Amino acid sequence: MTEETPGFEEKPDVPSGATPEDAEPKTAPSPASAAGAAPAGDENQTAGLVAQLDQVRTALGERTADLQRLQAEYQNYRRRVERDRIAVKEIAIANLLTELLPVLDDIGRAREHGEFVGGFKSVGESLETVAAKMGLQQFGKEGEPFDPTIHEALMHSYAPDVTETTCVAILQPGYRIGERTIRPARVAVAEPQPGAQAAKADEAEAADDKESGGPDEG
Repeated sequence: MTEETPGFEEKPDVPSGATPEDAEPKTAPSPASAAGAAPAGDENQTAGLVAQLDQVRTALGERTADLQRLQAEYQNYRRRVERDRIAVKEIAIANLLTELLPVLDDIGRAREHGEFVGGFKSVGESLETVAAKMGLQQFGKEGEPFDPTIHEALMHSYAPDVTETTCVAILQPGYRIGERTIRPARVAVAEPQPGAQAAKADEAEAADDKESGGPDEG
């Protein structure tokens, strides 16, 4: 049985030529020293996130602009479709009413000659009512100035009692739908009598002289 020598302490094996410090155990780095390298990694990660955010913002702006452009094109398309729909409807109504104008002319002539009576009167008035509801408007009156954009002169004469070209008779009334003329009013026109204006001016001058006591005597 071996007896232990008092005071003997075991020491770690130290290679030959090593210093005493080499024999001391090495401790792990403290958390504080490890945290010293963390800020550099965080900065890189933050820069990457900022770059990704900028890319997302740019893509979002592009998609928003595309959406706004698409919405504007769609609104323009809807307006064109609605405008075309209204134009087609007006053309269809105008074509239909144009075909009915001869019937309306017959109704007008029958009314002028006192033949607009009985069942024919009822049917005629119903037809005129329906045409008016569809926007048909009649125009052309005796005594109104001649307008070549809405009147068609079929007869021409001179009259001493007019001061401008005037519609003196309505041969066929004109019809319009809104601002669209589907048939001009066919009229007889009269122009001022040649020399009538000069004669009227002389008469007016003579009347003024008579009221003032005649021309001044020298």
